[in-house]
Amino acid sequence: MTGALARIPDLLAAHVLLSFSALALGLVIAVPLGIWSARHPAVARVALGVASLVQTIPALALLALFYPLLLALGGGLPALGFLPALMALALYALLPILRNAVTGLIGLDPAVIEAADGVGMTRWQRLRWVEAPLVAPIVMAGIRTAAVWTIGAATLSTTVGAASLGDLIFAGLQTQNWNLVLAGCLASAALALGVDLLLGLVERGLARRRRWQVRGALIALAAAMAVALAPVLPATGRPAVTIGAKGFSEQYILARLIGQRLTAAGYRVRYREGLGSAVAFGALAGGDIDVYVNYSGTLWTNQMGRSDVPPRAAIVRGVADWAAREHGVRSLGSLGFENAYAFAMKEERARALGVESLADLARAAPRLAFGTDVEFLERPEWRAVRERYGLNFARANAYHPTFMYRALASGRADVISAFSSDGRIAADRLRVLTDPAGAIPGYDAVLLVSPDRAGDAHFVDALRPLVGAVPVEAMREANLMVDRDTDKRSPADAARWLAHHLTAPR
Repeated sequence: MTGALARIPDLLAAHVLLSFSALALGLVIAVPLGIWSARHPAVARVALGVASLVQTIPALALLALFYPLLLALGGGLPALGFLPALMALALYALLPILRNAVTGLIGLDPAVIEAADGVGMTRWQRLRWVEAPLVAPIVMAGIRTAAVWTIGAATLSTTVGAASLGDLIFAGLQTQNWNLVLAGCLASAALALGVDLLLGLVERGLARRRRWQVRGALIALAAAMAVALAPVLPATGRPAVTIGAKGFSEQYILARLIGQRLTAAGYRVRYREGLGSAVAFGALAGGDIDVYVNYSGTLWTNQMGRSDVPPRAAIVRGVADWAAREHGVRSLGSLGFENAYAFAMKEERARALGVESLADLARAAPRLAFGTDVEFLERPEWRAVRERYGLNFARANAYHPTFMYRALASGRADVISAFSSDGRIAADRLRVLTDPAGAIPGYDAVLLVSPDRAGDAHFVDALRPLVGAVPVEAMREANLMVDRDTDKRSPADAARWLAHHLTAPR
């Protein structure tokens, strides 16, 4: 729990910065739009309709949609990280503020408006001195709702590379470290409740015309924000290096292994974890992250669109040439191990069905349940395997990688799309099925550096000793340290252990 608590200040600061920026942007848009809508019913119908439509889109999908949108817009806009998260969350904050503003303004007693007009007030004077004070408590109630929604939804911004308390939740979910999940949830809930409490004081102060209460609550809110934001204030020294990672245990460990080496070389590091495959490579090519580990087969099939399956070394060379030529990304080489997709079954179940290969599995598949990670069913590797062997399962369900193994152990799945460097294969006594037709390409772990860092000799020299130095046996053991149910270790601990079990580069 101590490790989880130590990460909270930085992530809380990032969470506060993101959610309050989104709320402020939502206010800037919603308040003028609400005033305009209250004066023009046609505008109100369109504005409220669009805001309501946005609210029906799941927050995770809304965050994901801004990534391709910003890529398409180009112009140097960052497609990953703070900007897409800010835009998505601001849209999410619109509806409660806009609806309350419109409802409050059109619900005012007409006699009050007539009285204001009767004494000769202009529209601006009427809005400022009559309408705004009367409607302020109603708008404030909408702001409270928007604040709580935004703070909660900001935990999902981890998926597009924006740091938040969601980093703890996603990392804990993937590694079954419930202390991380609990710390992230409690910190997010405490932030939402605290902000709601202070905004509630502002709302009641406005309703009762108690200026001291409004000012006091706003000062307390500003002070709390200043304290929370302290960790993200500009620091002296070299700019931080951003290390990316996808969303499973091995990636968290390798990110920490890279981070520990760069820290020792004098760099400040930060992490962007839980990224999808395409998002992670796009972030590297665009300079949003500086370094991460991907797998040659993933880039070969998904990014390059290749369907042929040459030897592993040829795939690694082909990926390196393509990444440099098309994106300016530098591959430092393979870390020395492969983490390939592999179909795995419980040993006793495979023996009972007589299944040793994917060809054997095709005969039994119509009676079996297939469990996969959330990406696999959409990947070309699955299409290649299915077409090559004619696999047709009775049903297929997607899980996060950690829970995929739980599904196999509990009998909810008969076969899973495992990973060959996963320590749970040996620990759970699973049988990995052979691939006699060679449908699955090699998946060497390759160290990739962004175009901005490709020419940084000090940076590259700090990482080069990792190339060819990570044995698959050591990687499996490190993965198991994080994934096992008892005596669990954090990814940082596993990375330190792995650093002492590197071999001489080959």
